Amino acid sequence: MSGVMAPGVMTAATIAKGARNRWAGSLIAVGHGIVEIPLIFLLMLGLDLVLKTNPAKITIGILGGGFLLWMGSNMLRQLSRHSPESEQGFKNGPIATGVILSATNPYFLFWWATVGLNLAINAKELGTAALVLFAVVHWLCDLIWLSALSLGAFITHRGAGLFSDKIQKAFLIFCGIALLCFGVKFMFDAFWLWTR
Repeated sequence: MSGVMAPGVMTAATIAKGARNRWAGSLIAVGHGIVEIPLIFLLMLGLDLVLKTNPAKITIGILGGGFLLWMGSNMLRQLSRHSPESEQGFKNGPIATGVILSATNPYFLFWWATVGLNLAINAKELGTAALVLFAVVHWLCDLIWLSALSLGAFITHRGAGLFSDKIQKAFLIFCGIALLCFGVKFMFDAFWLWTR
């Protein structure tokens, strides 16, 4: 659950997209699973050795940071042009968002190359079926958590005028700024590693 519920890029993107689409979290989880499930098995075959190298960390950090900067700035740009009722933030759909955020998130990949790999190894010691069960249960936790986040955002956004346009816009601005901050952090970490 430390990997599933940790607040981060996926959380911000799910809440922002969930305000417009109650199924966004489920679809983001599908995109996330497209990357995560094969990653688990590739790590068991030795991919962790590649992901732990500095060139891989730098490349993933720069690509992921750049994507998050684009996503956050696009979201804020859209908000400055329209009301919160207009189309927000991401031109790509929720599944593509899940794929891209997973594939370009250095913290997600490093978590799997360390903590997640250890959990997968422990599961594999019980047999291949246990490893498959571990992968499926982990993804189901992602699915449930991200679905709950987007449903909560959708209900809050649509719910009986509970929040004014200003409050909704402020919340989406917060999500956009969070994405920008994560993007800067990813880029900073990559450049710091590069100059070491």
